[in-house]
Amino acid sequence: MFLKSWRSCTVCRGLLTAVLANHWVDDSADRDDPARLLTLLGGHFDLVLQSCRVGHRVPDADMFTSALQQLGVTPQQALWMDADEEGVKVAEAAGMKAILVENLDSALGKLSEFTGVKAVGAESRPPSCSPDDVSHGYVPIKPGVRTHYVEMGCGPPVLLCHGFPESWYSWRYQIPALAAAGFRVLALDMKGYGESSAPPEIEEYSHEQLCKELIIFLDKMSIPQVTLVGHDWGGSLVWAMARYHPERVRAAASLNTPVFPVNPAVPPTEGLKALPVFDYQLYFQTPGVAEAELEKDLERTFKILFSSGREAEARPALSSAGVCARGGLFVGQPEEIPQSSMLTEEDLQFYVSQYKEKGFKGPLNWYRNLDANWKWMISRPATKVLMPTLMVTAGKDTILLPAFTKGMEDLMPNLSRGHIEESGHWTQMDQPEETNKILISWLKEVHQKAAGIAVSSAGQR
Repeated sequence: MFLKSWRSCTVCRGLLTAVLANHWVDDSADRDDPARLLTLLGGHFDLVLQSCRVGHRVPDADMFTSALQQLGVTPQQALWMDADEEGVKVAEAAGMKAILVENLDSALGKLSEFTGVKAVGAESRPPSCSPDDVSHGYVPIKPGVRTHYVEMGCGPPVLLCHGFPESWYSWRYQIPALAAAGFRVLALDMKGYGESSAPPEIEEYSHEQLCKELIIFLDKMSIPQVTLVGHDWGGSLVWAMARYHPERVRAAASLNTPVFPVNPAVPPTEGLKALPVFDYQLYFQTPGVAEAELEKDLERTFKILFSSGREAEARPALSSAGVCARGGLFVGQPEEIPQSSMLTEEDLQFYVSQYKEKGFKGPLNWYRNLDANWKWMISRPATKVLMPTLMVTAGKDTILLPAFTKGMEDLMPNLSRGHIEESGHWTQMDQPEETNKILISWLKEVHQKAAGIAVSSAGQR
């Protein structure tokens, strides 16, 4: 049932939605699936009205009256969709418009005519979540340091770790999809970002320290073992957890970020000098320099950095090479930068809000631990990663090239692969539908193989 209301409704842009279900109280041994379905519906509709709760059934007129009253709309503001002719007739008799659903495309077309809202099609993005759609939590790690996370769903825990310069919000398309697929999804504001603490000391952001703090987070959340999914720097941390703390990791996946081989003879800050594409990381090493450039105009910063793979030819090129020589990452960029179609204005302003207070010092400190991370890694035994792993590459990422992942099977014999040819660096925002398909397929395979663990068969919405 779609009920049109001209009241303010920020989530539905003026539309309220309801499901009227002929449903009985279920106390059977198989009630788990109905419970999951009701949870899924409750998360996407303003009202889920069950016949067993109101004493009426569809197509009783009283069922429609109850729904209209609870939503605060008149029959003239409402539209009923039904595959049964009897329900359509009763709805029309009650003063509502009604659509008999015989062909889905035709019905969606009629719905669009009535509501003025374009129906979701093949080119539409999957549902995302806003900050108000998720539960927020804060875990104290040590005096003065806390981790902020958002959470949705129930089932095997999956922890999402974002990269630079992002936020938990970069997973906004994955969180509802993974939750609907039967997983407990937790997305972190990584240390230095958003509502997590951002201590000023560079050493606070080493992989050794970050892994220790991630374990404290898991301990305080009573999560003995977790599946980790990371992107960019989050992917690097995921691989560090999988290699050096495997007892806490059920499975590990990375978007874009490969496992780079460690040369015990050459520190990274020296080795990067031979790789022009990573020159920006050398530019980031001096405290205060990159901060000043990135914080000068936050809207412009995110407009420059965030773009999709398909937009590359239509936007000013941003080179990560020669940054030190030209004196800045954005040198040569025009003052006015078009906003990527990957972001809504609301998305852009959310990212801006997350950096207004703390700026870029914490996020940049991750880069300033390259040599510290190297020293830590070469001090640890070199062992294979035997848990299930997933490497997702992006064909239009100009920095983390798919070619860098060659040979990862030698370290990870249980590695699965995914590839999204049309994606740029910001994979989970650039190609969210394809990203979700790859992740959900892999996650279900991993967890269905685990003895005694079942995940929901409910698909994406």
